[in-house]
Amino acid sequence: MIRRRAAGAEHASSRSIARNAAPQETGSKKAGSKKAGLKEEGDPFSWRFTAPLLMGSALNPINSSLIATALTPIAHAMGVSVGNTAVLVAALYLASAIAQPTAGKLAEEFGPRRIFLAGAFFVLAGGVLGALGQNLTMLLVSRVLIGIGTSAGYPTAMLLIRRRAAAAGMREPPGGVLGALSITGQATIALGLPLGGLLVGAAGWRWTFLINIPFALAALAMTLAWIPRDVPSTRSRSLRELSARIDIAGIAGFGGAMTSLLVFLMSLPEANWIALALAIVLATALTVWELRASSPFLDVRLLASNLALTRTYLRSGLTLLGVYTVLYGVTQWLEAGRGFSSELVGLLVLPMTGLGVLVSQAVARRDLTRGALIAAAVSSLAGSIGMLFLDATAPVIAIVCVTMLFGVALGTTSIGNQTALYTQAPAERIGTASGLFRTFGYIGSIASSTITGIAFKNDVTDGGLHTIALILIAVSALILVMTLADRALRNPAAARSGRAERRRRGRTG
Repeated sequence: MIRRRAAGAEHASSRSIARNAAPQETGSKKAGSKKAGLKEEGDPFSWRFTAPLLMGSALNPINSSLIATALTPIAHAMGVSVGNTAVLVAALYLASAIAQPTAGKLAEEFGPRRIFLAGAFFVLAGGVLGALGQNLTMLLVSRVLIGIGTSAGYPTAMLLIRRRAAAAGMREPPGGVLGALSITGQATIALGLPLGGLLVGAAGWRWTFLINIPFALAALAMTLAWIPRDVPSTRSRSLRELSARIDIAGIAGFGGAMTSLLVFLMSLPEANWIALALAIVLATALTVWELRASSPFLDVRLLASNLALTRTYLRSGLTLLGVYTVLYGVTQWLEAGRGFSSELVGLLVLPMTGLGVLVSQAVARRDLTRGALIAAAVSSLAGSIGMLFLDATAPVIAIVCVTMLFGVALGTTSIGNQTALYTQAPAERIGTASGLFRTFGYIGSIASSTITGIAFKNDVTDGGLHTIALILIAVSALILVMTLADRALRNPAAARSGRAERRRRGRTG
């Protein structure tokens, strides 16, 4: 568990973080606490505060896998091919990859509670539209609305937690809070497939959309009742200044670049070079714009100067690439290559995701950021090597053991990288930084489908599985080198002090 520091210097630093975390919260500490709805006594991270945040953060990962078992029934109901329904999966990925950092930026400007509530309304609208949808277009719009709405959960939760800790005079929240946030995401990813199968089998495919309605209503009710109102901003609300602070042009440029990049990745192995060229052009234009923006959406200078944070993004994306490649690639090999049923494959993969949750709980109780990330890289490397020895004659227990190694990687990387993100990102930008963190995860998951598509292009064979293993060995080795060589992970306190000093010099220089 992340420990509280009690020394006077630490309290001074905490007050500094509080000011940075919520620049609009001016006035005395007592007044700020009252405005934020904090009590002078009691646990600032009680279950009433954390419950709606956990529920809101769970909606995005569960929706990413919930619809998988409903694609075939949807295709039959709408009179389209099963291949055409894949756009429903891609739509949520794309909407989420763009909306996650956007929601974080809007939360920093308008308040995390407001954006959290707005996201819940989007989810509610998407659930109703999907349940009533009469054609694929309506379902596509529904998935986009759900993707946008559920994307508000995680970045607003991180911002609310950061500001809550600062208002309570804490440098960091209890480790269990961040751990619960990470564990909820993992558990719901694992829950999506079996829950979707049960819903489709028992009540029909429309329930994969309807299920969002009670969760969205519950999140709305709990947030309105238990999450304190956002502190009113005293800054100018003129349209011109508001547009500059939100950086609408930057958001649009980021959305265009991400869309083009994801279209290119999803087109592989039949490369869409036009999409790649457009992604490069838009990314270049976005970089030039953001370097000149007064309040950039994508702070290029921050990514260039805060290399520890940039490495955390890359490390998280690469590790999740490996985990998702195993989650979907190995399951595809088990079904098509070994002839196992979908139900049996689900049971074989369940220990992987279950172990990931258990490992996350253990890591969350201790301050093991660097150790957890080293364990993630080592277990991913060991699992990738183990995949080389799997073939049509491999015993089931060997397959389960290999996948469980990636379960260790999933559990350790989620906690380790999330904790690193929390300590490395500037307090005033934690919303946008958290959203971008999730975006890198989505890029990794989409890239994983590209790898399996290339490896199993002609047929699902042992050779294709071994090709995946070789790719993952190289990726895991790179992650291990990055982690061992990262000095910021060895002494995070010193790294934070150095970044704070550089920012202070930049303001006074």
